[in-house]
Amino acid sequence: MVLTQVSASPAATNGVANGNSKSDTNGVRLKSGENAVKVLTLQTTNPHILGFRAMEYAARGPVIMRAIELEQELELAKKNGMQTKFSEIIKMNLGDAHAMGQKPITFVRQVLALISCPELMELSGFNEDVKRKARDILSSCRGGSAGSYSDSRGMHIIRKHVAKYIEQRDGGIPSNPDDIILSAGASEGIRACLKLLKSGEIVDEKSYTNGSIGKRSYNSKKKAGVLIPVPEYPLYSATLEEYNMKKVPYYLDEHADGWDVNVQELETIVENVRKDGNCDPRAVVIINPGNPTGHVLSRDNIEAIIRFAYNQRLLILADEVYQDNVYGAKKFLSFKKVLSEIAAPYNSTELISVHSCSKGFVCECGLRAGYFEVSNMDPDVKSVLTASVAANLCPTVLGQVSLASMLLSSCKNKHT
Repeated sequence: MVLTQVSASPAATNGVANGNSKSDTNGVRLKSGENAVKVLTLQTTNPHILGFRAMEYAARGPVIMRAIELEQELELAKKNGMQTKFSEIIKMNLGDAHAMGQKPITFVRQVLALISCPELMELSGFNEDVKRKARDILSSCRGGSAGSYSDSRGMHIIRKHVAKYIEQRDGGIPSNPDDIILSAGASEGIRACLKLLKSGEIVDEKSYTNGSIGKRSYNSKKKAGVLIPVPEYPLYSATLEEYNMKKVPYYLDEHADGWDVNVQELETIVENVRKDGNCDPRAVVIINPGNPTGHVLSRDNIEAIIRFAYNQRLLILADEVYQDNVYGAKKFLSFKKVLSEIAAPYNSTELISVHSCSKGFVCECGLRAGYFEVSNMDPDVKSVLTASVAANLCPTVLGQVSLASMLLSSCKNKHT
């Protein structure tokens, strides 16, 4: 194998030419003994990606890595006919219902089958509602094939399904398909939105908050800060680390009836962070229903959060992927619904709401599909966001189909 070294130091170049075993500080020799220097080393890799190694992210922390080792040991023991103390590993670190035995919804899988192989429509065994849904979606696919790219925001017909679902969920409050972007799971949608916040903002001296006038100096070296709940879903910490943004933790308030958000604590945290000047708070993440706490926020609590965000000039990122998994007396209320019903000027607060087909009753985690809806977003910023997601070309079309099937089923179950 021969590798070409580009822009190497003279010493390193001489080392390659002379066959020496020395390496410069930016690379290491190949183990095979060849005199080339690797381009990527721990010294030259993006340091913010390296930060993931130190994080106990739910998908790849030390506990799950040990579980994988135990699975391999069990498999080896079974092959050799050896007795073991247990027969299987049940992974509870992620909400992956199918991995734990939940069967897929027949309607969703049959629509996916017909979308993938339209020739199956000529066979018996598929109900007419399944065929009708598959034909509708295929007619919106370029070339009549799910193998073609869709609009980068997702297929318009499916964004219309999402808007209809939101309207029915929120009691008729309008939803515009052009305010909805489909994504490869809620995680990718969240990452796309957090990316918007990375740069510092330039503001007039007298616009420190909407609630009160104060002075604020712009410092381009300040990191953008995002308030995230503790306990939290670790996607947020990992993504903020990757984007070199500042994590600003706030602790959920635990009491006899469950958990909620202490808005007074949020106020204190933001004031202290701005006073210290170590970052520029720009957004607050609210996970409702809670993950991992399972709490459901009341209307009063949501209204207080909206007023707080408006007064402190913060965007609200509402992670609502467990909205169809609420049981008992408490009722889920979306931030979009409460925002639409709260009095001015608080109803102009910027909001991004996220949902996913990985949860609910469908739990199609592996198909990777979700959406986010923006409310009160500056039109120019929305244009930038649309251009940003276009870099990924489009979310997987079969994932989009599973999302549409989930939302249609949910609407039928709840509203008919």
